[in-house]
Amino acid sequence: MSDSVRADKWLWATRFFKTRSLAADACATGKVKRNGHVLKPASPVQAGDSLEIPFAEGPGVREIFVNAVIVRRVGAPEAQACYDDLTKPEIYEALKLWLIAKSEAAKGRPTKRERREIDKIHGFLD
Repeated sequence: MSDSVRADKWLWATRFFKTRSLAADACATGKVKRNGHVLKPASPVQAGDSLEIPFAEGPGVREIFVNAVIVRRVGAPEAQACYDDLTKPEIYEALKLWLIAKSEAAKGRPTKRERREIDKIHGFLD
């Protein structure tokens, strides 16, 4: 293995982003930081770096410590061995609550059966 690899390639290989272009876009827009500084897609990532990576599915930022660099996308257990997740549990809990609230808000219109039950509760149907 090499001593460093492109940031977008490492983020994709360790499964933080589904595609390499999504990883490159996150780097290019200044969302990914290394040791507090914005990371460009072609910047090298080395073992010992501290990265701040935004969650793709909601608000919040992960704090990651790089243990090893990989170039190819591997299975999840092998990818997780390449970094230590230093994110506080409160951040994961806040993300979980946000995702629950988002799913409940996106329910949409009630079905015909649910509408009948609502009407029975309100006394419209006898």
